[in-house]
Amino acid sequence: MEENTILGWFTDDPFEAGQKLMEESGQWKFWNKDDLIGLKPNLVVSKKASSGATTHPEFVAGVIEFLQDKGFSNLKIVEGSWVGDSTARAFKVCGYTDLSKKYGIPLVDTQKDDSVSCEATNGDYRICRSVLELDRLINMPVLKGHCQTSVTCALKNLKGCIPDSEKRRFHREGLHQPIADLNEILRPDLILVDGLQGDPDFEEGGNPLRMNLFLAGVDPVLMDSYVTGLLGLKTEHVPYIGKAAVLGVGVPLNENSVITYLNKGEGLPGIERTAQASRLGHFIREKSACSACYASLMQALSVMEQDGRLPEHAIHIGQGYKGKTLDGYGVGVCLNGASESVPGCPPKVEDILAFLKKIG
Repeated sequence: MEENTILGWFTDDPFEAGQKLMEESGQWKFWNKDDLIGLKPNLVVSKKASSGATTHPEFVAGVIEFLQDKGFSNLKIVEGSWVGDSTARAFKVCGYTDLSKKYGIPLVDTQKDDSVSCEATNGDYRICRSVLELDRLINMPVLKGHCQTSVTCALKNLKGCIPDSEKRRFHREGLHQPIADLNEILRPDLILVDGLQGDPDFEEGGNPLRMNLFLAGVDPVLMDSYVTGLLGLKTEHVPYIGKAAVLGVGVPLNENSVITYLNKGEGLPGIERTAQASRLGHFIREKSACSACYASLMQALSVMEQDGRLPEHAIHIGQGYKGKTLDGYGVGVCLNGASESVPGCPPKVEDILAFLKKIG
């Protein structure tokens, strides 16, 4: 997949999401069958995924089965919980011990691994040896909030690839620059985000928000700037995103970014329930919109907001308008009876963005 692209899949089935996003990403087509592939979930604490803190084991299982079916057999699950918790306990509580037994996949506890000093632009950092030995790294974070950095997703999830001593150092140095530096050293081959029910406020979970959304991408800066908007924040609220961009790790969300939803999310509560929609919702007149269509509009509005150019007119969206004549503006094929509308089911973000700029 292209570096400027994010794929989205709406479902309440993590296994299905893992299979679908692996297939559609196409990244595996460029890998050798004997590559050593590491899957890096977020098991920051010993809490089940239903808490909103950790990556669903079924999501990882979907990826494992997909890769094994394609002939990849050299797989590992690599993780290190936060300082004060035990990765071994997290593996068991979060369902990964059973996952390991079922698929014959070894679990690597980076808390018990030795480390190697690696050079970055802003200094040297110690990285766990087992991570450096990988040929391919699949980063599988949870889309969730964080009490210190506001958001944790792709970029910050790589903290599990460093020893506890470095984790303490990251906090001493304020987290943001070290996180950016870490991502200058480690470049995952694929990012698969578990947005089923991450906690929008706390890394350790406890208040999960049901979003039923899973994402795939290869640019961690793009991914994190995108999900920051889904949580109702702006990229500048999360300094490590901009710092990583300066280091050449990736490119933040912009007009050339391509956000593609592979299904509509019909019948599922979607990202319209997040804080971002509460802030931008007064621009929208919604009646029974599918999640994918709504998400496309929300993303276009997010880009407009960052540019300081939010529309002056209300935008209508949803199946409730289907077959009706409307004196106003609409998004999606259901609004073809509006005075002006954007076609598509769902329409592309870039098409909605061009439309919004045109109508002012």
